[in-house]
Amino acid sequence: MTTVDGPAFPGDRVAGRTAVVTGAGSGLGRAITLALAARGARVVAVGRNRERLDAVAAEAKAMSGSIRVTAADVSDPASVAALAEEVADETVGILVNNAGVPGPVAPLVDIKPDEWDDVFATNVRGIYLMCRAFLPAMVERGVGDVINLASVSGKRPLTRRTPYTASKMAVIGLTATLAYEVGPAGVSVNCLSPGPVQGPRMTRNFNLEAERTGTTYEEAEEAFVSRAALHRMLTEDEVAAAVVAMLHMPGLCAADIDLSAGMVAR
Repeated sequence: MTTVDGPAFPGDRVAGRTAVVTGAGSGLGRAITLALAARGARVVAVGRNRERLDAVAAEAKAMSGSIRVTAADVSDPASVAALAEEVADETVGILVNNAGVPGPVAPLVDIKPDEWDDVFATNVRGIYLMCRAFLPAMVERGVGDVINLASVSGKRPLTRRTPYTASKMAVIGLTATLAYEVGPAGVSVNCLSPGPVQGPRMTRNFNLEAERTGTTYEEAEEAFVSRAALHRMLTEDEVAAAVVAMLHMPGLCAADIDLSAGMVAR
């Protein structure tokens, strides 16, 4: 029988635990929040848009999930510190760093320094600040799980998306190093690298690529998904299911899991 964040759980490493999920108001964050709530976790849903968070909370409560919401900007140290203080009454045992921005779509020489900095502020500094705020208590208790959302784009060429791909490679490096720092204390840090996921971001990308190449939206999409063995994109629910699965692998640490429908990542 394994002790997980206090109470003893024979096999379920999600039910009864408190999980903080960033970027929870939409997309992958919403799906991850609902998946964890459905498995019995108490979820602290974090994001910048309170209205969206409230909508996700309503979905979770409709299926009897336990959830609280709090607005915060993970790129802002003061906002993260305020978040940590607000939820100090929670025993946070799971941290899912999902918040991220896609950044500009342009050649490197046309990207402005503030655009570059905005991507790294959310995608990399946000993870650093959240871990800095919530890891000490996990280390003190001798148990905890951190899952950082990276991308297969951090490991393969993605033209005109240099800030995004560079930031995701940084997340992979951060994860590996941090795992060795806190692993001896009983805290597991892992990384999930999804491939393209159906949703507004990919719709935007395909429209931009079609415009750039003079092709149709359908042709731009086909050129992209044809690289995957399953010849399709992922769904948000598939990524959420992978997060739940990773939490049920107690020996998993310092790992970077590719979930890409078979897209070549290396």
